[in-house]
Amino acid sequence: MPEATVQSATVPPPVCDTDPFSLEVLAEPHALHAELRAAGPVVYLPRYDVHVLARYEEVRAALTDWQHFESSGGVGPVNFHHEKSWRPPSPLVETDPPGHDAPRRVLGGILAPPALRRLRARWQVAAEALVDQVLYAGPEFDAFTELAEAFPLRVFPDAVGIGREGREKLLPFGDIGFNLFGPANELTEAGAHLIPELSAWVNAQCAREALTEGGFGAQIWEAADRGDLTYAQAPLVVRSMLSAGVDTTVHALGACLYAFATHPEQWQRLRRRPELVRVAFDEAVRWQSPVQTFFRTATTDVTIAGTRIPEDTKILMFLGSANRDPARWSDPDRFDLSRDPSGHVGFGMGIHQCIGQHVARLEAEALLTALVDRVEHFELAGPPRRHLNNTLRAWASLPVRVRPSGRGTSPVR
Repeated sequence: MPEATVQSATVPPPVCDTDPFSLEVLAEPHALHAELRAAGPVVYLPRYDVHVLARYEEVRAALTDWQHFESSGGVGPVNFHHEKSWRPPSPLVETDPPGHDAPRRVLGGILAPPALRRLRARWQVAAEALVDQVLYAGPEFDAFTELAEAFPLRVFPDAVGIGREGREKLLPFGDIGFNLFGPANELTEAGAHLIPELSAWVNAQCAREALTEGGFGAQIWEAADRGDLTYAQAPLVVRSMLSAGVDTTVHALGACLYAFATHPEQWQRLRRRPELVRVAFDEAVRWQSPVQTFFRTATTDVTIAGTRIPEDTKILMFLGSANRDPARWSDPDRFDLSRDPSGHVGFGMGIHQCIGQHVARLEAEALLTALVDRVEHFELAGPPRRHLNNTLRAWASLPVRVRPSGRGTSPVR
């Protein structure tokens, strides 16, 4: 296991001139990932003056070592020690202990297994109703917009406790946020004009009076009443849920549906063994890695595999590359339900690991279970389209053709 040390540099890192945030690489990143892994455990990108980790071992080690690779300097290329963030930093994603401790502890309690068990039956009913509605309209549809996008927007904001009006703004708001975890480029410029309107709407949804009683958001404010959070932290924790709790799940579900449309034998395996729904979701997250990259900041001069990374400089971690590292995974480019995908870094690792990952798994379980009961066969009905984002491996469209099993498929209930 690599370990951060304060040794002098002994190995100059190989240099890569490719721009990982070019539209061409964002559309198809796997060739660059392979190149970076082959180059060495640490690679230098002069274009952005950052050191890169693309192998599983080094990525996982850095993710779990917040003492040397901090998040409070920002998880994008902007260094918060010298530049201001475009919005107040997330108390979950962009802070370290001790400031990180209370928000994570509070949200961990709110999203504990008892709360999720109470949601399971309700979300299963909602998933069955949505799948029935989509299948009733015909065997060809856009699985991304009509299922992967529609289901989280139907159930997750309800659980948080925000109203139905305007919730479609959550996706473009999240898209902007994840773009800004990358460098300033045409993708960040394209959404810049929307920031004031979307930020104002999201901030309004985080206010106490906008949240319904009993929802996750209201419980966060109740934690502030108890003194477990400050009143300044409460709306930021709600915002963190709304920022990260939709887009990543939407694109992870898109990855699932794409996987089964392109691997029909794995769909049949899941139909024979529906208890594998959670394995399927995690394998899709490993295989497609909806969150492709995150930055960290070196808190001191650190040495990895003989290469010195200077204090207060940025490290770019390729989560998507780590999740396909052949040194960790057998036949990593294959989606395979016989694999144990546990240990993937698609949700991060360590104290900053995605705290809402079990919510995402529950949404996937509900939707895939409804589909297993109702669909015999998936296939692509046309070329899928990617939505390019600096951080996300995202979708715009996923046209599919299905053969219904005959169960369900009634009109909207």
